[in-house]
Amino acid sequence: MTIKSLGNPFSAETDLRHGADCGCDSCAAGHAHAHHGTEVEPTQMSSEQMMERAVESAIVRSVFGQSDIGRRSFMGMLGGSTVAAALASVFPMDQAKAAILDNLGTPEKTDLNIGFVPITCATPIIMAQPMGFYERYGLNAQVIKTAGWAVARDKSLSGEYDASHMLTPMPLAMTLGAGSVATPYIMPAVENINGQAIVLSNEHMDKRDPAQWKGFTFGVPFEYSMHNFLLRYYVAEFGLDPDVDIQIRVVPPPEMVANLRAGNLDGYLSPDPFNQRAVWEGIGFIHTLTKDIWEGHPCCAFAAPLSFATELPNTYGALLKSIIDATQYASNPDNRKEISAAIAPTNYLNQPVPVIEQVLTGTYADGLGEVKQVPDRIDFDPFPWHSMGVWILTQMKRWGYIDGDVDYKAVAEQVYLAADAKKVMEDLGYEAPDVTYKSHTIMGKTFDPSEPEAYVSSFAIGKG
Repeated sequence: MTIKSLGNPFSAETDLRHGADCGCDSCAAGHAHAHHGTEVEPTQMSSEQMMERAVESAIVRSVFGQSDIGRRSFMGMLGGSTVAAALASVFPMDQAKAAILDNLGTPEKTDLNIGFVPITCATPIIMAQPMGFYERYGLNAQVIKTAGWAVARDKSLSGEYDASHMLTPMPLAMTLGAGSVATPYIMPAVENINGQAIVLSNEHMDKRDPAQWKGFTFGVPFEYSMHNFLLRYYVAEFGLDPDVDIQIRVVPPPEMVANLRAGNLDGYLSPDPFNQRAVWEGIGFIHTLTKDIWEGHPCCAFAAPLSFATELPNTYGALLKSIIDATQYASNPDNRKEISAAIAPTNYLNQPVPVIEQVLTGTYADGLGEVKQVPDRIDFDPFPWHSMGVWILTQMKRWGYIDGDVDYKAVAEQVYLAADAKKVMEDLGYEAPDVTYKSHTIMGKTFDPSEPEAYVSSFAIGKG
């Protein structure tokens, strides 16, 4: 799959908002991109091309006041190449690109500790070490296996980790002081989209209807996780109150399978490879993939304290380039088997290669006797949509994790950074675009990020 947020901004056919009906090249797998008159296969975009595209998109979107309909109409009338030439004559586009591609100084600090929890969501962060992506940008980064999310949070807050693999809700919660001391965090890149599942014990093969789950105990990896919020959303849509009708326990991902086997859990909504591992061990089955709850939902991310970016800007820039480059490489399905072998060893995921391959390639046994083919079971797209941050905050409010008035947009924009494009524009003294919102559809219900409070109050079940 391609980097869906980085479509060609000079094309009248590309919808940079990427709604459900978007027919742009980068939403149609296998189609070539028009890139200033040359054809570039999206899955083959280099990190440099990707960075250039991010800068171009940010500039063009700000010129058109964030109106994608106006932009497309204008491109259609005049032609993308004409607009590109005109824009280049008044705006130093090449200098903007150079600012991030060439003008980053030597990293102030090259020896970095980066935490990760051993799950496939962390694929870009993990693979960047054995496959040389950190080294490519002048960094000697060590990725450190971490037992669970509370440990990752605490080691990041203490400074033991320079940056860390986190769940997308975590930097929002940490910035707000929910569950920890309030510390400004930034999330410049999403690690993966989709990539989770609800697994049930084989004892419950006759209970495929969630209305039958009263009294069940489920595991999630952390309170401030997409897993917790997606599980709550899912059961509530079937009429169950997740705080009354089921029990939800926090279980570190590597302990999920053992707890299912021991009967401590009836099921879990977990990161992979532990959903597939339950099938591999013959003790559980995949009830549903989370992509079938919310297609394209974010899960894990690359995050760091705001101070890391402000005090070590060159190091931060090099690290971000490493991560985006690795994410781009992982987005190409042709590379998934190679990556599976690279991240399987004991010091990384410590899993059989076939288990990881089933997750990354999307050809997998479901535990119910079928082999499924879902190529985008997990995918990799680094763009941190502000609308996704707002949705997560609405669920934190809905379930009582945050109280009182929430400035949803302000928090989302403070924490979720399209850092490559924003940093370049701000360095050049231009106003950086901050309208990175789109509607999302979760279980058939549309989320409008401009009406978060109305969304929270629209649910029959909830606390907020």
